[in-house]
Amino acid sequence: MSLPSQLYRPDIDGLRAIAVLLVLIFHAFPDAAPGGFVGVDVFFVISGFLITGIIARELDDKRFSIAGFYARRIRRIFPALIVVLAVALVVGWLWMLPSAYAQLGSDVFASTAFFANIALLLQSGYFDVESAKKPLLHLWSLGIEEQFYLFWPLLLIVAARLRLKLFWTAAILGVVSFVLNLLMIGANPVATFYLPFTRAFELLAGALLALGWNQTGKASAASDWRAVAGLTLIALAVGMFDSHSAFPGWRAALPVAGSVLLLSAPTARLNRAVLASRPMVWIGLISYPLYLWHWPLLVFFALIKFSPLTLLERGLILLLSVLLAWATYRYIEKPLRFGGYRPRKLIALGASMVLLAALGGAVVWGRGYDFRLPPEIRAMAGVSTQSAQWRFHQCLLDLGRDTSFADDCVDRDRRPLVVVWGDSTAGALLPGLRKAQETRNFGIAQFTSASCVPILNVDVSGTPNCRAMNDKVFSLIRDVRPDIVLMHGTWDRYPDKIAETAAALKRDTGARVVVLGAVPTWRRGLPNEVLRYFLLYHGLIPARWSGGVTSGWFDAVMREQLALAGAEFVSAWDVLCNGDGCLTRIGDSAGDITASDGIHLTEKGSTYLVDVVIDRVLDGPKAGKLR
Repeated sequence: MSLPSQLYRPDIDGLRAIAVLLVLIFHAFPDAAPGGFVGVDVFFVISGFLITGIIARELDDKRFSIAGFYARRIRRIFPALIVVLAVALVVGWLWMLPSAYAQLGSDVFASTAFFANIALLLQSGYFDVESAKKPLLHLWSLGIEEQFYLFWPLLLIVAARLRLKLFWTAAILGVVSFVLNLLMIGANPVATFYLPFTRAFELLAGALLALGWNQTGKASAASDWRAVAGLTLIALAVGMFDSHSAFPGWRAALPVAGSVLLLSAPTARLNRAVLASRPMVWIGLISYPLYLWHWPLLVFFALIKFSPLTLLERGLILLLSVLLAWATYRYIEKPLRFGGYRPRKLIALGASMVLLAALGGAVVWGRGYDFRLPPEIRAMAGVSTQSAQWRFHQCLLDLGRDTSFADDCVDRDRRPLVVVWGDSTAGALLPGLRKAQETRNFGIAQFTSASCVPILNVDVSGTPNCRAMNDKVFSLIRDVRPDIVLMHGTWDRYPDKIAETAAALKRDTGARVVVLGAVPTWRRGLPNEVLRYFLLYHGLIPARWSGGVTSGWFDAVMREQLALAGAEFVSAWDVLCNGDGCLTRIGDSAGDITASDGIHLTEKGSTYLVDVVIDRVLDGPKAGKLR
């Protein structure tokens, strides 16, 4: 077996620097590096190359020890991680809502056990806390890496004892992982992103290089070309892909191949002059704590500020991340990672991680320690999304998991029949519509899909199956022959396509088509706005409030386009907002708050809106103006 040299390669630290900088820029300035998330894939390849090289050399020399391997992993991973998790718990105590703090406690527990990726997969439903508010979201990658190294050394030991070629063992497993990734990315992109066996091919690509590459140590034109080609592939991935791209899938091949090419060219001019330069090596040395620090800081500063961060603020936060990463590396990581082998270090690190796991579990058990806030604020700020009333997974589909509507989504024996077609905000109308049925005689057919705005012939970003589902719903609407089609969603684009869809409905069904404008969007979520108001003004948020809510500018565009299509437009904004602000509550109790997050109405909010618009929906413009 030909193995790479174990001599230190500064260009690998330089490649680490590229990887972490891509991730930082993507998180802080996504428009500057829309595909910067591929930096994680670069990390995976580097890790597979280095760790597999170490294991293979020690197996070759008959001196590999599982205990020694995991001891090195503990001393490498635990110190910085313990500090970041502890700080996250402290800051969360001071600034997070009970429900969000309980979620943080759960994420801390998952991170200490290195299954953050699995926990995030289980939380990945549409109604989970928004990803941008999860301080430990980025630790999914650490979970994948450590799960890989839980089994990979054992597989290599077995392969070596059976006298199997380690290279071909890695190659077969890598091909299987890549094929599974390709097969699953269309049907279940979230699982493909988070599961270790669909991401293992990235670490195994580095492992293959470590097991099958014979380093000559001589500079050549070929190595120069490999380095340039490798950097080009990574740059293409950064520029071509964005957060809406189905990933990993085939797209992951670009950063993975680019990383392999760069690692195979240590003598290339690019590696020696750029990657091995002192600034790049310095960033590479602190890349692990830098990765750990940057995302919690971005999330917590946005949380404390209660508003989106400016470009300058995000830049300053990244600078603070660099300073904290250096301090963590210099004063925590190096003393614990390097130096003589001392069992006390491992015992202390292990005990600290167990303590953090216990603290995270205690936060979950204590429901986020809601006694930190006054009861009325706690109740209103902690109101949950009421998806059960929207018939979630029955008539409101999660397109990552559900494929068809239940039979009882249509009231087949009641007329006039109103089809409700839209995304989850349309599903949130159901409590109000059911209440209206108590005094008005009409039926409801609910065809709603989370994150899928009801527009034909448009691919909706982030929801790969939306276009096909909208085609299916259009066919279902024709089959049930409704009297009225009520379209509702988070309208913010494609006004011409919305009008085309409304016109097609009128033409093919003969029904009246009523488009309900988007409800107000609370940028930080209305529960967070309640907390913000209390922290700033020490009181209950007013019944109408204009802070943190977007304007209804798109209504005018919609009204004009729909008039040309012969459809009717009803403004939800005009019902819920006026010159004093938008309606936050219809009373003083928790159940009176109008929205459970940024866009979804509560039962009280839904009832209020539907009560105002139902006459216009059922009887048409003759019902008069909205009161």
